[in-house]
Amino acid sequence: MLIGEVARRSGVSARMLRHYESLGLVRPSGRTGSGYREYAGEDIRRIFHIESLRAMGLSLREIGRALDDPGFAPSALVDDLIRRTRERIAAETELLTRLHRVHAREPAGWEEVLQVLALLRGLGDDDAAARHRAALASVDEVPAEALAEAALGESDPYVAGALRWALARSGGGTAALAEGLGSPDAAVRDRAVRALAELPGGEADALLRDALASPDAVVRGRAALTLGTRGEADAAPALVDLVVAGRNDTDAADALGVLAGDDGAADRIASLLVGRLADEATGASARGRLTQALAGIPGATASRALTGLLDDPDRAVALTAAYLLRLRGER
Repeated sequence: MLIGEVARRSGVSARMLRHYESLGLVRPSGRTGSGYREYAGEDIRRIFHIESLRAMGLSLREIGRALDDPGFAPSALVDDLIRRTRERIAAETELLTRLHRVHAREPAGWEEVLQVLALLRGLGDDDAAARHRAALASVDEVPAEALAEAALGESDPYVAGALRWALARSGGGTAALAEGLGSPDAAVRDRAVRALAELPGGEADALLRDALASPDAVVRGRAALTLGTRGEADAAPALVDLVVAGRNDTDAADALGVLAGDDGAADRIASLLVGRLADEATGASARGRLTQALAGIPGATASRALTGLLDDPDRAVALTAAYLLRLRGER
């Protein structure tokens, strides 16, 4: 079979067949009396084999190895194909996501399309400085969900701060941040609650209230600190936990003082602190922090608790209680 007939039947151009021959992939079995290439049935099968491997994504060099190298391991080739296919799918998925976000903004012209695409690429740049510039320029240009997803994946603290600022200005992105709160990755959960803490609006507050029940102590603590300063009484137990743990305990004590704005709230918070003071599992340093936290709680319950601590076997606790009572003018 001559090269023109092979090209017609196989769908591979004569030029490509000659290229295969130059690379040693296909060698016509013979020549006619006039010197024309003549392909046998085995040659045709090899051409179809080459085309099948090309369709799988192999390079011509890899195809040559697969066909001629006796030591070639097909499993290694398949593993590499899987990796490259995943990378291609990930890249195309990212492009599709970007296009959806551009479409959602209903751009008026190509200039706006190109600007948004450039900012979206910038948010995913390998260079932290480029990501920082893109974050600062993204306000009012990039959809909030894109900013939220970038914030959830950002490990550089300066870039993360810029993204949270841009996200707060946009006032959205809560759906992505809600998903981030449930991530199996602790770092992503922390980024989500940090972003929510800077985000205004009732949706963000509702998610922070839900976060008070999170099994992640860091998430609970950050949510409690934010809600406590906003006057959310439900944050009090988690704030007391922070005081006991010694993590952001000063901020937690300040937030408890904010919550103790009326006699009823002050008595409830004082009772929480006293309950942890009486708990045998509470260590000496934690008892000291709990005693100090009573300083910012007004009312009779806190005063009685401090008076009771004057005879505490822990001298540091007793001295702290005496000092705080003097400050309150009760001793």
